[in-house]
Amino acid sequence: MVQVLLLVGLTALTAGTGWFAGGYLQGRAGGEAGEPLAAESGGGNKEDGKPHGMPGVLDIQAITTNLAEPSDVWVRAELSLVFDGMPDPAVAEAVHQDLFAYIRTVRLRQVETASGFQHFRSDLEERARIRSDGAVDKILFRALLFE
Repeated sequence: MVQVLLLVGLTALTAGTGWFAGGYLQGRAGGEAGEPLAAESGGGNKEDGKPHGMPGVLDIQAITTNLAEPSDVWVRAELSLVFDGMPDPAVAEAVHQDLFAYIRTVRLRQVETASGFQHFRSDLEERARIRSDGAVDKILFRALLFE
């Protein structure tokens, strides 16, 4: 009987904690249940290079290529560029081509770990900043697949 009471008490405590944490996190997110956040509700086609839902963000075409080593591993990177001001499609295309050329030189062992991925991301952001003369502030990964 004591074990059953303990089980019921701990279950109620756990449910209450979950309810409180959910309410707290929902309040910090700033939306009601079922109401999309402003960043999620934006439009824009993901493949045609049109601006994403947020100003200054431009989706570029997916990059699909093989890696330098092993050459039979393919990567598909779906990226968005975050511009300081208004997005420029011509600059975005130049950055896209530069990132495509760089990804072809990457070896799989360079991006296998979490720190390797962070270095890969910072290398891409640095190349984008250089190619765009500082117009691109950041790169957002929508998808990164290895096959």
